[in-house]
Amino acid sequence: MLKTRKIRVGKKYIQAVSFKLCKKTLIVLRGSKGYIMCGYLKMKVANSFSDVAVKITGISTINQALSTRVYSQSMAAKKLGIYRNQPIKDVIKIIA
Repeated sequence: MLKTRKIRVGKKYIQAVSFKLCKKTLIVLRGSKGYIMCGYLKMKVANSFSDVAVKITGISTINQALSTRVYSQSMAAKKLGIYRNQPIKDVIKIIA
């Protein structure tokens, strides 16, 4: 089942999407400058496109995604000041 949510960040919004696959759920939180992705997606690919991307792991819902921390980040995300173990709520403010 596909679920979407708009999440307000100050005067801006990010789009949250979750999609139940066989055993796990694919989750992406997308802002205007970049996105947060679950472990299904590959950082190597994000880096090849110079995307501002953040990977999170160990989550299965949008709410869990909002309360976790950065597992890894793309080179472009590092340039924006995003770092490993940073709270996702802080990252959302950067990518919104």
